[in-house]
Order: sequence, then structure tokens, then C-alpha cells
Amino acid sequence: MNVGIIGMGLIGGSMAKSIKQKTEHKVFGWDKSELICNTAILTESVHDIIKEGDPSECDLIIIALYPKATVEYVEKFASHFKKDAIVVDCSGVKRSVCKPIQSIAEKNGFVFCGAHPMAGIERSGFTYSTSSMFDGATMIFTPYTGTNIALMHDLSLFFKSIGFSRIQIATDVEHDQMVAYTSQLAHVVSSAYIKSELSPKFKGFSAGSFHDMTRVAKLNETMWTELFLENSDFLATEIDGLIQRLQEYSKVIKEKDENTLKSMLKEGKEKRLAVDEVKEFE
Repeated sequence: MNVGIIGMGLIGGSMAKSIKQKTEHKVFGWDKSELICNTAILTESVHDIIKEGDPSECDLIIIALYPKATVEYVEKFASHFKKDAIVVDCSGVKRSVCKPIQSIAEKNGFVFCGAHPMAGIERSGFTYSTSSMFDGATMIFTPYTGTNIALMHDLSLFFKSIGFSRIQIATDVEHDQMVAYTSQLAHVVSSAYIKSELSPKFKGFSAGSFHDMTRVAKLNETMWTELFLENSDFLATEIDGLIQRLQEYSKVIKEKDENTLKSMLKEGKEKRLAVDEVKEFE
């Protein structure tokens, strides 16, 4: 089938490269940057470029744009999608994307399924995209009630064919609440942590924890600002909860309450050990 990749940054570029290298499907890419389009052709990452972003020849369209741009793209080309074409987005938030696109899909006769590939690195852009980006990763689907089960099966097989090891099904609300905790909160904490006046003096005083805590502070501020604000309710709740827990630690440390501190640290350790017991892939 003809697969269209809309937006060839880190995720879209990796989608294009992995599909082209690991499957027999024809891959057609598009990006607003002419330089990226030319680079994709020269590096043989795609078979061809979609003219003006028009997806009318594609059977499967994977949209790897920022959330607002994703909705805008679908609104612009809604009447151009093939009837029964499958449209999948890769946005890091789902509520603000899935609801408007699902409505557009119902009116225009194409099929839409929200998705979020749980993969990436602290770099952004086509230059850093790889065909191995999704090896061993989880793909989260947020289909609407009534979505054809056979379609979901086919999508699962397709994404597993390019490296994904697990398919997770969630509602758009469940997705946004969980990624606020598992992903977005970590980026906020890392960004705040690195702003200590001591950070420039770290050399010689770190055995690895400093780098672990600050790695994701090297983020794409434009993309993450949009993701944070599109998920502000769940993210703010997680930030407030973390602040409360940190204040509890601060209180017992200031009071030199050895027993309570030891108990709190033990509780945290036990929760982390419990996480180790969870098998990500059965």
C-alpha cells in the first residue's frame, strides 16, 4: 500500500525510514521544509515526496506534526483523503487532537485512530531520525468506541512490522493523564533541576545521577510548550502533587527527623522495586 508520512522530523523521519527499510510498502513523505524533503529523497528515506502535502494517493497516512498543526492539516485536506483511507496521528497529547479529527473523519468518510509512539531521544529533527527508533517500543492507540476490531488488528501488525513490541489501548483521557506523569512531569522536573546555580560546577561531583536527571532538559521547547499547555490540567495536578511530596521531605530534613526520613526513603525504594517487578512485555 501507499503510506504517506506528513511531517518528517524525528518521529516522522524515523517512520519513513523504518517503513521503507523493513516493509514492502511504498513510502511518500512531506514536510513544510523543502530542505528536509530533498534530504529525504537523497538519503533514500522515502520513495517520493507528496506534492503540496496532498494525501489523495495514500492508503495509510501517518501524521507526525505538532498537535495544533495536525488538526489544521486534517481540516485542510479532509476532502482529499481516499474514502476508507486510514489516518493515524503521532501527537503526544490526544484529547485536543482526537475529538476534532474524529468528527472530521465521520463527515468525510476516512478512518481515524489516535496513536502515540512511545519512543524518542533528546534531539529533534530529521537528521536524528533512524530506522531503529521504534525497536522494542510501545505504540499507544486511542481508538473511539465502535472502531473496527479487524482494522485495529491490521494496524497493530503494521506497527509491529517496523519494530514496535507492544500495543497499548487507552482512551484519550487515560492517555493524557498517564503521559502527564510518565513523560511530561519528568521533562518539567529536569528543566527546573538544571536551573540551580550549582549546575555549572557539577564536573567532578557526579557519578551519573546528575546526567540522568538533566538529560531530557535538552528538549525542543516549542513542541513541549504546546504539549504541556494542551495537557495543562493533568500536568499541573502532577506538578502540584510532586511539590507537596517534596515539601514533606524538606520538612523532615529541616527538623532532622531521622526515623521519619528513613521511613519515607524506604517507602520510595519499595515503590521503585515494585515497578521493577512489572513486566513491560509479556
